[in-house]
Amino acid sequence: MRILLTGGNGFLGSRVLKYLIECGYQEKNIFIPRSVDYDLTHNYDTKILFQDSSPDIVIHLAAVVGGIGANRKYPGEYFYDNMMMGMNVIENSRKNNIQKFVQVGTVCSYPKYCRVPFLEEDMWEGFPEETNAPYGVAKKALGVMLKAYYNQYDFKSIILLPCNLYGPNDNFDDKSSHVIPALIKKFVNAVDSNLKEVACWGDGSATREFLHVDDAARAVVLAINKCSDAQHINLGYSEEISIRQLAEMIKDICGFKGKIVWDSSMPNGQPRRLLDTTKVKNLLGWEPNIKFHDGLVDTINWWTNLQKGEK
Repeated sequence: MRILLTGGNGFLGSRVLKYLIECGYQEKNIFIPRSVDYDLTHNYDTKILFQDSSPDIVIHLAAVVGGIGANRKYPGEYFYDNMMMGMNVIENSRKNNIQKFVQVGTVCSYPKYCRVPFLEEDMWEGFPEETNAPYGVAKKALGVMLKAYYNQYDFKSIILLPCNLYGPNDNFDDKSSHVIPALIKKFVNAVDSNLKEVACWGDGSATREFLHVDDAARAVVLAINKCSDAQHINLGYSEEISIRQLAEMIKDICGFKGKIVWDSSMPNGQPRRLLDTTKVKNLLGWEPNIKFHDGLVDTINWWTNLQKGEK
């Protein structure tokens, strides 16, 4: 069984590789393309990739992603790159008669004011939150493509929709990080620099749901042999937490004694996020193993140890 794992060197992809090997897939049969060798936004490069890898299974994780700031700054790039990568990989998968296609989508595809918890069938009940709509719509459109290919070509696929992921090795870049690494970095730096206050975006009222990257990777590997009719399936932790509560939790774990200042001139993003996970439990037999507080402590410890090693 040969597997093409796009994005295999990334945050989620590296964990998926680990679980594939633990589940008995041979590492020599797992092909991880590098962006310097294959530009998936170009069909010619993608065609060559399939010639070089000859996959039976494709797991498509490659994406251009970021937090609210990056989404606001690069909306055109986020739409075009994610749309083109997905279309090229899906079409070349079809032409090469692969056995199964696993697509990882995004919670950003849901409507801005979706009823809570989010049900997969509510995907088309409204437009996504504006700051991440280009990314979310591109991923949603790829789901339409996969369903169309299933109906016309019997192209077998599954689409996983994870909530916000976190964990060690997350992206801590100031320009593109998501909320958990951004807050961890702020509070760790504040402790190291003896700051009296930390500024956070928005008013803290927005809610999010967070899933440890290892739990998400398990679900991706399980999906290889489950559900092949282009279904959307939520991956969530089933607990909602406000950004204000999250900031206080990270503040306490980091040992910061100062004040949190909320900058309400900055956007909150989508008001609420919480996924219904009934389908994934029933169809994949999956549920998360890692408690949120424990995973948060591990992530903070990983980041602080990394900083100590770099000094």
